[in-house]
Amino acid sequence: MSCTEFRAAFHAGTSDPELLQHVRTCDACLDFAAHIDADVIFRALGGEEMVPPGGVDAFVADVMHVVHLRDAAGTVAGHTEMAWSRKLAIAATLALGITGAGIVYQIERSQATHPSQMAAMSRPVRRAIIRTPLTTKPVVQSYSSANATIVEMPNEGASDTQVVLIVDENLPADL
Repeated sequence: MSCTEFRAAFHAGTSDPELLQHVRTCDACLDFAAHIDADVIFRALGGEEMVPPGGVDAFVADVMHVVHLRDAAGTVAGHTEMAWSRKLAIAATLALGITGAGIVYQIERSQATHPSQMAAMSRPVRRAIIRTPLTTKPVVQSYSSANATIVEMPNEGASDTQVVLIVDENLPADL
């Protein structure tokens, strides 16, 4: 078979023994065929006895299936192993938790064993009431401005408390 006949008859996926035999012997036609169908390199390795049962496509599908299985097995196996730093962090957390629980238990136990402390704890505790001013900003005693709008809100029942709203663009922001 000549190279011209080969190039005219070759198409992707061909398994014609004469075409494959020509590819085995002619490097120029092998390069031409590989640009059209890269699998021809595998089909051209040997004679008809080299074609796997079910064809090349079935063989490639089986190989890719095994590759995916091995990749999945490696992924699953990689997640079961913990790094030593993570193991150390878990151990430190457990040790800290157990130690803290032990300290709290000892404190509770020592307080429960002293009856004088229990009696002192059962008496009501008097606490001093500290009066703190509720305002943190200065209180305006008097204010007059030609540009300001002053609104007074009457307070029912209490004569000493009065709500005043002052709207003035020249008024300081912290007042």
